[in-house]
Amino acid sequence: MGLRWEVSRRWWSHIVASIENAVSRRRGWVAPVLSFAAGGVLSLGVGSLLVRTSIPPMVAVEEVGLVEPRVELSSVTTDRAAPVITDWFSSSASMLRGNVVEPAAAIVPVSFERESAAEESPAEETVAEVTEFTTDHNIRWFNARPARPARTIWMTVTGYSPDERSCGEFADGFTATMHSVTTNAMKLVAADPTVLPYGSMVSIPGYDGESIVPVLDCGGAIKGDKLDLLFPTHEEALKWGRQRILVTIWEYADGKPAEDPRKLR
Repeated sequence: MGLRWEVSRRWWSHIVASIENAVSRRRGWVAPVLSFAAGGVLSLGVGSLLVRTSIPPMVAVEEVGLVEPRVELSSVTTDRAAPVITDWFSSSASMLRGNVVEPAAAIVPVSFERESAAEESPAEETVAEVTEFTTDHNIRWFNARPARPARTIWMTVTGYSPDERSCGEFADGFTATMHSVTTNAMKLVAADPTVLPYGSMVSIPGYDGESIVPVLDCGGAIKGDKLDLLFPTHEEALKWGRQRILVTIWEYADGKPAEDPRKLR
């Protein structure tokens, strides 16, 4: 573009100079006229040259105003449910465009209040019972059930073994309730069923750490306030001897009746 401009300028300058020299010798007023005409022609030539060289025209930039999105209040009623936003990305974009997000789902209030005691599940009742019994220091557990002391009674307590020296001909390894003598790790007692029915629970100081043991046997010489403790061997029974002890009688604390010991083997 620079080279073409220079050639065009020199060519027009040469023509103008030649015309001015020729006319100036004749009439002095013609030179200004010719100079003006030459300048106009030169301008037209330069303009044509610029158009041919594809100079990009100036682009008019129009002022663009920011339009604030508006929501037509007439299309929104007061009784419509509030929009529920389930997808924050898509919903936010829709709201920025001025759109109203339709409710995606209905919110259902959940009430955790217990309507009646009859609706309590067995699991809840069991948890409540366990919590109540664990706070009572008098409660013990036997046969997976809570038990509490009912009364005490003074009794004459002796010991016996499951062999012939203590049981004679009845030494068959079973008690009067047809339980094995190994039941409850051989920690059980014999009593008068009219005083302590089968299945009664007792605890005796000095026997099995004063734990609760069941009444599962009887004996011909065990009458009234007498109690006979089972020991693995005859020697251990003799070592216990005969003692007058205050025995604690226990009962179940869950309010349910005691099972028949003849059915529990």
